[in-house]
Amino acid sequence: MSISGKQFYKHQSMKTFKSLLVSFVLILGAAGISAQDIHFSQFYLSPLNLNPAMTGVMNCNVRLVANYRNQWSSVLRSNAYNTYSVSYDQRFPVGHYDYFGIGGTFWGDRAGEADFATLTGKLSLSDSKKMGGDRNSGNYLVVGAEGGVAQRSLDFLKLRWGTQHDGLGHFDENIDPMEDGFDRDNFIFADLAAGLLWFMVFDDHNNLYFGGAYNHLNRSNQSFSSNSTDLLYSRYTFHAGGEFLMGNRLSLLPGVIVMSQGPSFQVNAGTSFRFLLSKGRDSYQAFQIGLWSRISNKIQTGVLNDAAIISTRFDYDAFSIGFSYDINVSPLRAASKSHGGFEFAMVYKICGPVRRGVYCPNF
Repeated sequence: MSISGKQFYKHQSMKTFKSLLVSFVLILGAAGISAQDIHFSQFYLSPLNLNPAMTGVMNCNVRLVANYRNQWSSVLRSNAYNTYSVSYDQRFPVGHYDYFGIGGTFWGDRAGEADFATLTGKLSLSDSKKMGGDRNSGNYLVVGAEGGVAQRSLDFLKLRWGTQHDGLGHFDENIDPMEDGFDRDNFIFADLAAGLLWFMVFDDHNNLYFGGAYNHLNRSNQSFSSNSTDLLYSRYTFHAGGEFLMGNRLSLLPGVIVMSQGPSFQVNAGTSFRFLLSKGRDSYQAFQIGLWSRISNKIQTGVLNDAAIISTRFDYDAFSIGFSYDINVSPLRAASKSHGGFEFAMVYKICGPVRRGVYCPNF
């Protein structure tokens, strides 16, 4: 009995799907490969910070995203780490099946008593090329690039130096420490990045994706002294995930992100469960709950399990809201009392007239 080309493609796609699923599970189990930059536990809800190739990759026309993270407030109190980000991206159809994406991201980060801060503004572009499939399934290769400027600043007057201590437990803030050579308390630098993304969509609720990004291509000088050079380490990011339907209303969403930057690396891996509450022509509602783990390296002494992460997400039509909490499980828990950080994310999509059919996973 002969089968149509469409049926043959679906048959071959499901065979590929099963092989890739096995490979993906192995990657999750062995993701401990060898980050200075900001990071979000809900990396899947901060797409443009994850990979410039994610720009415009959505099943709507416009996406607005806001993220906020607060960490180590139980130890640092008012000097806790605070990170925020907002982004806008849009996709444009090109030809019959391809897309072009454009986006912009602004994020800030402030930490510590000396107000060490970074402000960054970037523009990103992407090009999505369909490699195969039909109206409701297919696979795409996406190439992305990003460029922008950033500012780093530090309040020198709030710093404490070894030369201001007399060795007997007394501190004198009036002693001039300028022999340490810091002579610029803020500076601006350019920043470039590039990324790739490949995804395969089988239907509304079964998909798989892999991506990689190369940040800080130009390695700008980060020294607060005009007489020295301290190049910013490039960051290499690998991420993967997917959605696998387990029943009529339950989906499994595993994911992993690996970041390596200079002597540091970090791995976030885990799984969320998506419960479909309703899906119709005019309404989509779903709830997610997940458990994740963050592993990082303790420089020169090995690997440690840094945090366990509990996450939730609620989707209502074009609006998504996510919340996560990091439970500190590293040796620092003696000081933090196992408290870590909380994170909040919001996504709003504007669909309007769009092509019918499935384009990409529901990030």
